[in-house]
Amino acid sequence: MLRCWKHSDAGSEEPRCTDGGGSAACTQSRFPHKAFWVSLSASLLLVVIALGLTGHLGLPRPHPESLQVVRITVPDQTGVLINQLAVVDQQKDLVTFSVTSPANRTSTVLFDVKHGLICYKPVEPDGCFLRKMEKPDYDNVHGLLRESTHKSHFQLSGNETRRQTEFLGVLADSRVDAATLEEPLQALCRDSAIHWTRRVEGPGKQRLVYFCIDICFPSNICVSVCFYYLPE
Repeated sequence: MLRCWKHSDAGSEEPRCTDGGGSAACTQSRFPHKAFWVSLSASLLLVVIALGLTGHLGLPRPHPESLQVVRITVPDQTGVLINQLAVVDQQKDLVTFSVTSPANRTSTVLFDVKHGLICYKPVEPDGCFLRKMEKPDYDNVHGLLRESTHKSHFQLSGNETRRQTEFLGVLADSRVDAATLEEPLQALCRDSAIHWTRRVEGPGKQRLVYFCIDICFPSNICVSVCFYYLPE
């Protein structure tokens, strides 16, 4: 037989039970809430873990596939193979070329698609040279961004590769404040003089070409970009 009564202590009442046949029924009567709260806590914990894993809580997730190194191999005018490396950042729309000259000196060319800028940083002279991207630049870089998701090495054919030369005049009187540039350009041009450039037809006989940088794209297009300083 199950018997229950109330015991009053300082204004509080607590039900108590006795069971001549055992304590199981009494325990179930006194603590039905304990199993409920334990089950609810476990369920909430599982929900929080699931949301965290699926990203619904805004937790940062790594993007190991964001950066990819692409190697482009192309023969030069004499048939000697030239290797160029391009670091493609799909997440930030950045393509950074490392171009090594026959003299074994490496220059850097950064395509910032998001801000529509190209930055050339040669070994010599020390400095950075900016140019606004144009439609052919967007086409070439978008092709590299798209194709780099499938391949990491492009072997270009000498017979099919189109070569062209571009001349850029350095505007010596248009020094750029590095603080006005975005972070990728700031990091590349730290402690360097930065100048704007503009496309020109050619330097003419009275001007000296200071340096050239060859850049090749998977679309079998190689561009030789040559710089010289415009008159003040």
